[in-house]
Amino acid sequence: MKTKDIYLETSKPNKSKNSLLAIFTIALVSFFMFVNIQTTSAHCDSYDGPVIQDAEQALATNNVDLVYKWISAEQVKEATDLFKKTYNLKNSDKEVYEIVKTHFFETLVRLHRETEGAPYTGLKPAGSTKPIIYLSDKAIKDNDVDELLGKLNNHIASVVKEKYNKVAALNKTKNESAEKGREFVSAYVDYTHTLEAIENILVHQGGEQGAEKASGHNH
Repeated sequence: MKTKDIYLETSKPNKSKNSLLAIFTIALVSFFMFVNIQTTSAHCDSYDGPVIQDAEQALATNNVDLVYKWISAEQVKEATDLFKKTYNLKNSDKEVYEIVKTHFFETLVRLHRETEGAPYTGLKPAGSTKPIIYLSDKAIKDNDVDELLGKLNNHIASVVKEKYNKVAALNKTKNESAEKGREFVSAYVDYTHTLEAIENILVHQGGEQGAEKASGHNH
């Protein structure tokens, strides 16, 4: 699906932008819950995420360079010092080593989160990542984005079609009574807001001015 195919001459995004994004997010979450994808690959703060995977590999091979990609140059010394302390305890008491290793993982993830401008909220268990991250990681691992795009495109089409069918049916009876009119308006708002949310996520990443430039319209 090309982004230009979903352009609509809708009103300029306003204070309801966050709620619109939430609508689409809910739609995506419901999709991934429906297909019941198991999250075997995770995000940066989980035990099966790429940061800790690299940290495990670094300790297994005594190669701290493997984790440098996740942190800034200014953070290298702190990470390296702790890595050396952890590695030196590898053949000591197992309980002590596990405690120090966990501290190393926590520190590394905290430092990485700092580079993202995000707070550290603790290590997450394996399998705790949202399915969308599983699919995005799988696309990179397999060097094939088609599965990810296919699932997203199919679900977006399904959501839009369902909401369209509802509003189209209510459009035929909207003037029969105030009650039926309000039912139509509710469905219409849900339908158009969903489309706006999709457009905001896929197109409006440069703010309102970027959106106007991309769509070619002055709303």
